Amino acid sequence: MNCIFWVAIIAVVLFLAFLLAALAALRGKRPLGAIICLLAALLILAVALLLGTLMVAVAGYRAFTHEELAATILIDPRGERRFNAQVIFPDGHRVSYELAGDQVYVDAYLLKWKPAANFLGLHTAYDLDRIGGRYITLADEQQNLRTIYSLSRPKPIDLFGLRQRYLFLRFLLDAEYGSATFIGAGQKKTYEIRVSTAGLVAREIQEHGR
Repeated sequence: MNCIFWVAIIAVVLFLAFLLAALAALRGKRPLGAIICLLAALLILAVALLLGTLMVAVAGYRAFTHEELAATILIDPRGERRFNAQVIFPDGHRVSYELAGDQVYVDAYLLKWKPAANFLGLHTAYDLDRIGGRYITLADEQQNLRTIYSLSRPKPIDLFGLRQRYLFLRFLLDAEYGSATFIGAGQKKTYEIRVSTAGLVAREIQEHGR
């Protein structure tokens, strides 16, 4: 992110320098030089705007290089195949869901960038997408109550949407995929949902004294 910031600053400085050079060329009655400087200034401005957009977009996702805490889930059974799942995000924001099933299901979108993009400060990024109740058997999944909710949170710019809209970003992208994990919901337990370079990982937190 710091690399993108400084590249953007340099781009803005170069834009202003070429713009001033174009004005100076106009005053000196050198139209060709003014046109060249103006085109260079516009090209640099376009690069600066693209970098600025990427900075804002990446801020909406939690970038990681190895493994990062995506959420903590507190499971509290409320009856036969019914339970409450409280989701705590790393920033402290909490949401609760009443779910049905044998397990908690969580999935996410992931973007993995190529080395050229890593140089600009873009690393594998994720966006938690859904949480729901999951039944162990297929028959139960088909016949019983289904409960599923969105975990996605508002972002200034949707990086995944930008990737789908602008195909030229493909040269920066190594992989775009989804990942999911599910954990038992029959007992009162606490889990950490972590994101690694391989996808989502769920780990039980052993409470003190247990």
